[in-house]
Amino acid sequence: MSRHPEVKWAQRLDKVFITVQLSDSKDSKVNLEPDGVFTFSGSAGSENHHYELKLELFDKVNVEESKVNIGVRSIFCILEKAEKGWWKRLLRGDGKPPHYVKVDWDKWVDEDEDDGTAAGLGDLDLGGMDFSKFGGMGGMDGMGDMGDMGDDNDSDDSDDDELEQEMSNPAKSESAKPEAEVAKEGGVGSSEGKKESAAAAST
Repeated sequence: MSRHPEVKWAQRLDKVFITVQLSDSKDSKVNLEPDGVFTFSGSAGSENHHYELKLELFDKVNVEESKVNIGVRSIFCILEKAEKGWWKRLLRGDGKPPHYVKVDWDKWVDEDEDDGTAAGLGDLDLGGMDFSKFGGMGGMDGMGDMGDMGDDNDSDDSDDDELEQEMSNPAKSESAKPEAEVAKEGGVGSSEGKKESAAAAST
């Protein structure tokens, strides 16, 4: 049986912010339709509980300009509204929203405070998040591993170590080279010594 993750939302004149609160999500799939249907599925927890979510948003959205970040603690989406305007609510219909859908007061501003300058992301601290666009990404299927992208640094470090070792090998060969040259020079010296000895003997 699937569960519903907690969802927080806020908006600006031209955007809607949706945060799916699900730590260490696996196999996360996020999809957005132009008519405003937002879906999410994934698993989390030690027992890999399955979570599903379907939200029919208040109005249409621009999928191509919308983007998503699948992080370690949550899935953060910035949805571009198809038409600028203040939504009365997140979801369609006049009924009470589900208990797992809540206002994100950390990102919220009132309509009279949204004078257009806050329509962008300048008033939000995104903490250096890397976003991917919904458009052309096949619904972001299989993007759940984005939260583990930091692990690539380990492989980079190992590559750097190998490179350093490779670079150190020529140094070793160079240090061994003078010994070979000394031995070679010694050999030349000994042959010259033999010639001198032979010349002295002939006289």
